Amino acid sequence: MLKKTVIIASILLMPVAILHAQSPISKSVVKIYTVSDSYSYDNPWQTTGQSKGTGSGCIIDGKRILTNAHVISNSTFIQVKKAGEARRYTAKVDSVSHHADLAILTVEDNEFFKNSSPVQIGDLPEVRDKVAVYGFPTGGEEMSITEGVVSRIEQRNYAHSNANLLACQIDAAINPGNSGGPVIKNDKIVGVAFQASMRGENIGYMVPAPIIHHFLRDIIDGKYDGFPELGILFQKMENPDLREKYKMALNQSGVIIADMLIDSPARNILQIGDILMSIDNVQIENDGSIEFRTGERTSLNYLVQRKFINDWLSLSILRNGEVKNLKIKLNVTMNSTRLVPFEQYDTPPTYYITGGLVFAPLTKNYLLEWGSQWFFSAPSKLLYFYQNGIRTADKREIVLLTKVLADEINLGYHDMDNAVIEKVNGKK
Repeated sequence: MLKKTVIIASILLMPVAILHAQSPISKSVVKIYTVSDSYSYDNPWQTTGQSKGTGSGCIIDGKRILTNAHVISNSTFIQVKKAGEARRYTAKVDSVSHHADLAILTVEDNEFFKNSSPVQIGDLPEVRDKVAVYGFPTGGEEMSITEGVVSRIEQRNYAHSNANLLACQIDAAINPGNSGGPVIKNDKIVGVAFQASMRGENIGYMVPAPIIHHFLRDIIDGKYDGFPELGILFQKMENPDLREKYKMALNQSGVIIADMLIDSPARNILQIGDILMSIDNVQIENDGSIEFRTGERTSLNYLVQRKFINDWLSLSILRNGEVKNLKIKLNVTMNSTRLVPFEQYDTPPTYYITGGLVFAPLTKNYLLEWGSQWFFSAPSKLLYFYQNGIRTADKREIVLLTKVLADEINLGYHDMDNAVIEKVNGKK
């Protein structure tokens, strides 16, 4: 069933919103105005036309503005203004992590930063900590501040990228308008408000401080590398008979390696059937979870994602009843091993036309051409590849004949569309 999670734009504006006009934080909160033009994947040689949007951000060190990637994705023109001021300034995108739904903007005019102080990035808050969310939700032009409580910390799928990363749930309602707004505790940024669930009440999410720190450290060298991936598929070991079969002692726990993706850095190091028991000396439980803080658990993927590309990962495994210690260099980026890529931004689509036949790789962007209910209305054969497809040595992407531009040269083929190409002139 399709999860009803939406990218957010704000925390609900309360009646007579709690405004602290004199707060130093208030002077650093920014409203972002964007003009964007997305690419068409049905007719990949053209765009869909301009659209306008707004979001929020916050000034941080280095005369930079921290916001959400989905606020500025596919943008052609960006302006910003500070809370309590009228003048807008032209801004540019400096760095983007679509994985983490974070972005950095810069403003060339130093007048913009006058009377503002950068807000520091704090640490991961505790569950039940009170936080304040600053931003510009719909319903007014001025900045609003609402308060909430951190109610849960765990791995979540980010709606913008489908990446499964650490996220904090907060008990505040979400409205369009202030995606990218800072979540503040003790005058420091502990998160960035970014999405909400439509399947419950008062379930909002923020990108937490550890993810923000990872992004900012990643881009120090001027380029974004992304989050690493181990590239394995694993099965839980909660069944006692399964643990007995693989010679696990009563004090041992972990998950079994069920498969390895073609580009996995663990290939030729790990083996199918190995029991992964710990990562960097952190024990993995039989349900695939780890304790990242006393009394708090999340997926073992968190231990991989806190690393950087080309970092080393220490593993302890059980192979044929014998414990082995291994090291793996993490040189593969998250989601790069998918057969059908998740949604792409800021990048033109790839296509090829010959004789009026239009060929293109299958991507989520193409599936989105079936509208907001694409998961139900797109062809089932294409959805199967999206859901279950794994890159292999002989199948690294799905190429489609998406449509035929009718002409005398291609008579007899005019009704063909969305055909999966297996061979060309007899070559696979």
